[in-house]
Amino acid sequence: MQQPSAFYQKNITNYSNQVSKLSKQLFGLSLLRFSIFILTIIGLYSFFGEWIMFSIISILGLSLFLLLLSKYTNIKKQLLLYKQLVSINEEEIRIISGDFFYKDKGEQYQNVNHNYALDIDLFGRGSFFQFLDRTATKEGQEKLANALKANQITNIKDRQQAIKELAKKPSWRQEYQATASLIHVETDVNQVVYFLNNHKSFLPKWMKHIPLVFGISSLVLLTLVIFKILEPQYFGYWIFVGFFITGKYLKKISGLASNTDKIRDTFRQYALLLKLIENEKFNVSLLKDKQQKIKQESKKASEILTELSKAMDALDNRNNFISAIFGNGYFLTDINHSFSIEKWIENYHDTVEQWFEVVSFFDVYNSFGNYTFNNPDYIFPEILDTKQTTKVEQLGHPLLKSEKRVDNDFEIKNQQFFIITGANMAGKSTFLRTVSLHIVMSNVGLPVCAKSSLYSPVKLITSMRTTDSLTDDSSYFFSELTRLKYIVEAIKTDDYFIILDEILKGTNSTDKAIGSKKFVEKLVASKATGIIATHDLSLCEIEKELQAVKNYYFDAQIVNDELFFDYTFKKGICQNMNASFLLKKMNIV
Repeated sequence: MQQPSAFYQKNITNYSNQVSKLSKQLFGLSLLRFSIFILTIIGLYSFFGEWIMFSIISILGLSLFLLLLSKYTNIKKQLLLYKQLVSINEEEIRIISGDFFYKDKGEQYQNVNHNYALDIDLFGRGSFFQFLDRTATKEGQEKLANALKANQITNIKDRQQAIKELAKKPSWRQEYQATASLIHVETDVNQVVYFLNNHKSFLPKWMKHIPLVFGISSLVLLTLVIFKILEPQYFGYWIFVGFFITGKYLKKISGLASNTDKIRDTFRQYALLLKLIENEKFNVSLLKDKQQKIKQESKKASEILTELSKAMDALDNRNNFISAIFGNGYFLTDINHSFSIEKWIENYHDTVEQWFEVVSFFDVYNSFGNYTFNNPDYIFPEILDTKQTTKVEQLGHPLLKSEKRVDNDFEIKNQQFFIITGANMAGKSTFLRTVSLHIVMSNVGLPVCAKSSLYSPVKLITSMRTTDSLTDDSSYFFSELTRLKYIVEAIKTDDYFIILDEILKGTNSTDKAIGSKKFVEKLVASKATGIIATHDLSLCEIEKELQAVKNYYFDAQIVNDELFFDYTFKKGICQNMNASFLLKKMNIV
């Protein structure tokens, strides 16, 4: 089994060596370019007046300079890619060590009314999202957040297979991540798709060949002037004809150029990522289906996007004074490039959104594959086709360090309801979040922190962290009642695994005990499955009345005047509470 830390460390060494090698090459090319420039200047000075040698030196010097510049640009791109790969591997080692709190917390995706996101710390500092996220595009990150919130219980096995395959492609995943990270786009995909779907073509179809005909005419006139068949002023007047033709569409061309200038980088980025997807071999159906969506009959999607990117770059040259004057005056370049862009939009505007979706899909699943690769000891749950049971051996929370984590066995049958009691800090809330995260991760298709897992897919709904709202003028108690009502309504139409933590905290103890008992009875009558944690031992009496209810607890013991927790999930009712002991121990009373 490949150990992640060793893999990343090896990559850092290899990629750092490449960075050093390429840096030396760039330095050498810079010296060579400078030398060519100096030698060309000396040659031109030496043969000034001898037009044949002067021309040869000019052409040769310029050609060599441009050749070296092209090579320099290509090597610089490789250098930047390798530097990014070094950074990615260094970050992975840092995250494996437990330092990931600097990463995006994903708080923008938090929804306090979501079925479980707020309760289980899905987003925020130290959240599962913050630990998991390796997306390099805005759309990918949003798609990742939505996948964690989806509560999707179908096609889990397909997702598992896709994640397993990508976990075995760490080098490809890192190249994808590095490539995406190198290009920073200003316009998100939704704006790009909106522009493509709503653009109205302004150039008539008969304009397609006009720039070519006009350009040939300009060259013919220039030839006639060179051979003194035509007076030079006529060639000068011709430029105004080009200005007149271009001027008719100048305002709309400027508008098109303004829009394309904002989205050029997006297309350049996605073309590179599509190329990586096209050239990789995938075996599982989900990945192959996604790859198939970007394949065209005649051209690859990456080539088609590159064509548009080049046309946009060409149109952007209108900002160059010389290109704007002579290009438009003699070759109608603005019209030519605008026509190419509009023709592209007409042909492909309805498929671009699908290509973008494929790119963001792989961005998301690369995060899943990376998580799987980083946790080789985790297991993929065995997905049961019937609603039988969920049985997990040695279940632990994936964000807790293994040396401190206490894993527990957990088995709950369909339509059973567990009541969990325990002292403060004994581990009840952590256990609830561990079980919740097991459900979320299993539904996504991720491996879980456990020795084994038999899992009947089920949607999750929780009530663990209700808050009041001064803005909405709602009390804590009313907010909690609203949440409980939401749960009752939800289970009428669908099956959910319900997890509750100390409900009805906003009322007195007697009322709380009565209300909690009635609520649990209603859930059991609705054939719900789930867990409720409570400090109220009287609630445990329901086990005697309802066969579906089972009591479990987390213990706390006082050993040598010190509080001891074993964080072990046990059958029965907790007998030891610790509030009075802690008040005394901390000299509060």
